[in-house]
Amino acid sequence: MGANAAAPGGRPWLRWLLALGFVGAGTLHVIHPETYLRIMPPALPAPRLLVLLSGVAEVAGGLGLLLPATRRWAAWGLLALLVAVFPANVHMLQLHEQLHIPQWALWARLPLQPLLMWAVWRAGNPESVS
Repeated sequence: MGANAAAPGGRPWLRWLLALGFVGAGTLHVIHPETYLRIMPPALPAPRLLVLLSGVAEVAGGLGLLLPATRRWAAWGLLALLVAVFPANVHMLQLHEQLHIPQWALWARLPLQPLLMWAVWRAGNPESVS
């Protein structure tokens, strides 16, 4: 068995799973921006625009992972997006009581971001085969 056969990035299910997740999350950003406006760090300008743009970027990136011609660029875009939204994830910790989310759950969520980034990197790997 070749190296690519065992690599998670070479598995179409990973790309489809990520695409579904990003398209779903991005759609929610556009349909229900109020949910995401609540967790925007106050220092950021034009929060509604940022929420909508991040939603569109998630949809585009998720769909882009499915096409070999755009897969690598989509992965780079999603990686940049995941870095950009990390401050909102940290800001949620400060708002856990207002959001009615247990603080431990938000702390547990933070290490999932690098794991998600790794999965996106693997899915966008140019050596991946469909």
